[in-house]
Amino acid sequence: MLDFVQLLDISRIQCKQQISSKKRALESLSELLTPFAEEHSHMDILDALSARERLGSTGLGHGIALPHGRMPMLQTPLAALMTLDRGIDFESPDNEPVDILFALLMPQHCNDEHLKVLAELAKLFSQPDLREALRKAETPRELLTTFLDWPA
Repeated sequence: MLDFVQLLDISRIQCKQQISSKKRALESLSELLTPFAEEHSHMDILDALSARERLGSTGLGHGIALPHGRMPMLQTPLAALMTLDRGIDFESPDNEPVDILFALLMPQHCNDEHLKVLAELAKLFSQPDLREALRKAETPRELLTTFLDWPA
């Protein structure tokens, strides 16, 4: 199983962002991931995340969304974590606004690992205490520490 320390970096974390739409959230997450995505452009990443959203919302419920995609030239998995100052519509199954987004990019060839990481994230984010702690975080460092130190 993938170690989340390898996925996240402080430079790909934003706290209490003022974003008003799903489209803008995906754009912001793409911007965070682009400098680390080797040969992929901002538009490549945005297209991958948007294409997956068109298949069905990645909103999990309880204010959480896991936008994700696979990239052909990506060598290692990447993630970005963002909290919003207020929830946005993400077409989640419970119709709750989303205010915590965890974006995941995986190499194209990592089918099984991709699904395992998504399942592990879904399990982690199903914990009400973690969601509450992430929402209370005031800085990217606090958000990163809370996420990485949380027991699986």
